[in-house]
Amino acid sequence: MNIVIIDTGCANLASVQYAVERLGYPAIISADPQIFSQADRVLVPGVGTAEAAMDKLAQRSLIEPIKSLTQPVLGICLGMQLMAALSDEGSEPIPLLNIMDDEVKKIESGNLPMPHMGWNTVHITKSSPLFKGIVDPFYAYFVHSYCLPISDKTLGETAYGQTFSSIVQKNNFNGMQFHPERSSTIGAQLLRNFIEEDLTC
Repeated sequence: MNIVIIDTGCANLASVQYAVERLGYPAIISADPQIFSQADRVLVPGVGTAEAAMDKLAQRSLIEPIKSLTQPVLGICLGMQLMAALSDEGSEPIPLLNIMDDEVKKIESGNLPMPHMGWNTVHITKSSPLFKGIVDPFYAYFVHSYCLPISDKTLGETAYGQTFSSIVQKNNFNGMQFHPERSSTIGAQLLRNFIEEDLTC
């Protein structure tokens, strides 16, 4: 199994690599489209702001190569949000990868503290091979202030003031708003399922 983690310049690359390697699979970090376009599985981690992440992808000429991937892809945290069309994180809407026609918005948390940080419940809303061996609901570790809305791409949802998409899927592109690499045995099982299961749509 050829697994590549796209070098988005974000701080959690090594922790995602280590989480994959703990499952017994080698994983390389690369910003070379020739390398990740030939991978069996591709992961797109992300932390920080959408604007900074998109600037880095543009500087490295990675936007079109990512959008053109046809194998299973997993966006993690900000990496999931980047699959949307726009983000309202800036003073003006920030164009994203536009793989999914949704807009990332700030969490309407009410009186709850921001960012949304720590363990929270994920409720499975659609069946998927990603959930093999996982009982609904399950807990995962979150750190974020922005989110994707509930849509026809939603596989799992989480409530924090409002209910938002915590797992999404469109064609070969999958996303997890939480950090599977920091979500204990459940996170490890989700990563294993992404690697091992047939995710053909």
